[in-house]
Amino acid sequence: MNRSGTGSRDSTPPQPRWYIRLASTVVLWLQRTAYLLVTVLAGWAVYELVVAEISDDARLLWAFFVIWVLAAYILLPRLTRLLTRIYVPAYFIGRARTADGLLGDPINLAVIGSADSLRKAMAAAGWIEPDPVTLSSSWRIIRDSLLRRSYPSAPVSPLFVFGQKQTLAFELEVAGSPAQRHHVRFWDCPPEWRLPGGWEVDLVGAATFDRRVGLSLFTFQITHKIAEQTDTERDLVTAALAGTGASVHIVRHFSTGYHTRNGGGDAIETDGDLPIIALAPPSSAKIVT
Repeated sequence: MNRSGTGSRDSTPPQPRWYIRLASTVVLWLQRTAYLLVTVLAGWAVYELVVAEISDDARLLWAFFVIWVLAAYILLPRLTRLLTRIYVPAYFIGRARTADGLLGDPINLAVIGSADSLRKAMAAAGWIEPDPVTLSSSWRIIRDSLLRRSYPSAPVSPLFVFGQKQTLAFELEVAGSPAQRHHVRFWDCPPEWRLPGGWEVDLVGAATFDRRVGLSLFTFQITHKIAEQTDTERDLVTAALAGTGASVHIVRHFSTGYHTRNGGGDAIETDGDLPIIALAPPSSAKIVT
């Protein structure tokens, strides 16, 4: 309370706009400088360790582990983010992106309906939402994958569309081990946004099958390796939602059929068709021709 007894109103005047812009600029450049410094230090450490290994007759197993950690989780991701900001387009091209900016899984599903309706439909079809990615859940999925222990709600890594992490994700474990699983991610679409071709949808999705745990071809991080035939997973999710009463409209050749690799270096193949799944009755569908 102030001296006049009129309450605890803050009388501090607002900061001028030029001050706010200056402070934001300073913070941004401090972040960029720290980012560059960490990258340079990681590269220097990897170089020194490699040179030490080459010049030393004795093999130091710990040095290989340190080199891998520095390269896979600090140096290569930072270099990748820098390059992908320059060369990978930020607009929608029918592919998700990894946290490091690499092109990820193909967008092979679209949904008309709310995220809550989708959650209920996928639950009715028997699919499970994954746990959040934490140190504990990350360690558990590595351990249970190696020991082939069941973990039906194992976390899935973040992928990005419209600059946002997936809104929802669902999975089905295979053979009682999180090393293999069916899984799909969904992202909310921006307001008034439409798919190329004029279709208005509420969410887009990417369905793939995790076949085993391995190392990323581009960053050497531990990750799941997906099966090449992504259309099989797309059709599995489509059938699951159709089984709950949803209607399906297939957009033939939404994209050109192609063979490529995702952000982990896994080969992927698709025919380019896109199912648009309407969770609401057909009369309320928002497909625009």
